Amino acid sequence: MASAIDKTALRDAATIIVLRRGDVPSVLMGQRGAAAAFMPSKFVFPGGAVDAVDRTVPLHPMTDDTAVALRTESHLPPEALAAAAIRELWEETGHVLGHPQPWPDAPQGWRGFAATGHVPDASRLRYFFRAVTPQGRPRRFDARFFLADAADLTTDPDDFSRAEDELSLLQWVPLAQARKFDLPFITEVVLAELMAHLADPDAPLSVPFFRNDDEAHLVSRLGGTRLI
Repeated sequence: MASAIDKTALRDAATIIVLRRGDVPSVLMGQRGAAAAFMPSKFVFPGGAVDAVDRTVPLHPMTDDTAVALRTESHLPPEALAAAAIRELWEETGHVLGHPQPWPDAPQGWRGFAATGHVPDASRLRYFFRAVTPQGRPRRFDARFFLADAADLTTDPDDFSRAEDELSLLQWVPLAQARKFDLPFITEVVLAELMAHLADPDAPLSVPFFRNDDEAHLVSRLGGTRLI
């Protein structure tokens, strides 16, 4: 019979990698608290669990290929996943990925975002990676990683004054230095994929899926090919 830990329910989650291009490409990261139940003290990208309300928000639509990829092996609407990523970015960093539009009836959890005069905008998001937390952890997530460009933020990239306190030491981490930080293993895998993407940014959309569903912890492309 499976142990209680093995039965830990998977929660759908969304993470957002914000890339600042230029001579020194950097990504937006922060440090989780030492007392956090999930990945304490680790440097991570903004992200968290999908909330029920994320299914209801007026989302500036994503591209068709991103929506199709998000539907692969998923029961959630693509819009809920993209909205969750944008909400977590707002909550944890104070940054807005949005389309200018009045939103007077925003639900609880989105009112601060709406007060900036925007609705969430998924039109420039790229579905980039997917990973399931290994068995045996106190919390387990089925996380979809999105890639966004810092140039698409409506906020000053260096202003973190509106961030909540879930992440500390918010900063733009140069990709060349990222592995000097205390990172979760899966973040190292995602960073390697990001480096490959920057080397060939016009490659067709192909989403690695780190399944963590067997002893080999295989990575495959969604819907198919085994990578490792």
